[in-house]
Amino acid sequence: MSLAGCENWQSALQAHGASAISLKHLIIFIVAVCSIAWALVMVAMIYALSRRRAAWRAPMELIPERERRMGRIVSACVGLTVVIISIFTLASFSTTRALSVAGNDDLTIRISGMQWWWGVQYLGPDPKQAFDTANEIHIPAGRNVHLVLEGDDVIHSFWVPSLAGKQDLIPGRINEITIRAERPGIYRGQCAEFCGMQHAHMSFFVIADEPQEFERWAAAQRAPAAQASDEEIAAGRDAFMSKPCAACHSIRGTKATGTSGPDLTHVGSRKTIGAGLFETTRGSLAAWIADPQTLKPGNNMPLVPLTSDELRAISAYLASLK
Repeated sequence: MSLAGCENWQSALQAHGASAISLKHLIIFIVAVCSIAWALVMVAMIYALSRRRAAWRAPMELIPERERRMGRIVSACVGLTVVIISIFTLASFSTTRALSVAGNDDLTIRISGMQWWWGVQYLGPDPKQAFDTANEIHIPAGRNVHLVLEGDDVIHSFWVPSLAGKQDLIPGRINEITIRAERPGIYRGQCAEFCGMQHAHMSFFVIADEPQEFERWAAAQRAPAAQASDEEIAAGRDAFMSKPCAACHSIRGTKATGTSGPDLTHVGSRKTIGAGLFETTRGSLAAWIADPQTLKPGNNMPLVPLTSDELRAISAYLASLK
């Protein structure tokens, strides 16, 4: 399922999940009520302005009957406003409360927000079945997925508008949200809290697969990195392990066990790199490795001196990790 060949959803009005559908109905309800209230106020104002001055006996004269009538109208409007706001509050509370409801059989994923990428860890009852990835969240369609959210450095906000509402990732605090995709597809998400100079380049994709396809994907992700057989790929693996790359990134099945950067075990199978900055190709990988600060200024990846042969070999190696 490629990004170029598939429709991507990122709109609260294109709801494809239970939580998003509830939020969409809430939005429509609030907008409809507010529109009716606005229309009634405009009608009343136009009526008041269009009355002839001759209808008024004296501008400063107090007419008890009229004053009582106007007082009742104002009191009724105030009471109606209180009722409407109370209904809005209860509807919002009941809708947002459902965003974090989780069941015992839900798939659980830990999401870590960092400047400026997303760490993704699939959890389970058996720790041996856990695995890490980055910036791309695969879920089974038609099943609730419980997300455990935590911020690593500053406050971020996790938002997939087509599947659920927003939820903040705050350092030192765990927040939770439940998402569910009713149909397979690719759903674009975004950090919705300003988190630094590359905030706009901190997107991710939720890819809803058919349940059987998701299980195949998860099984492939749990496997260690494939051993290189091609000469250039093997040279790229050796160069990667000999450079500072292995101190920041993990590639399961190798000596690379760094944790400060994204897990690269199966980076070649991801749709994008750089948190949605480029589609994953050998060329984009080479460009990112060669000069990450030009492509995404301020990110924490240092410039690693490489010869042209090393750059070609490492980009071939990373592209092969599928």
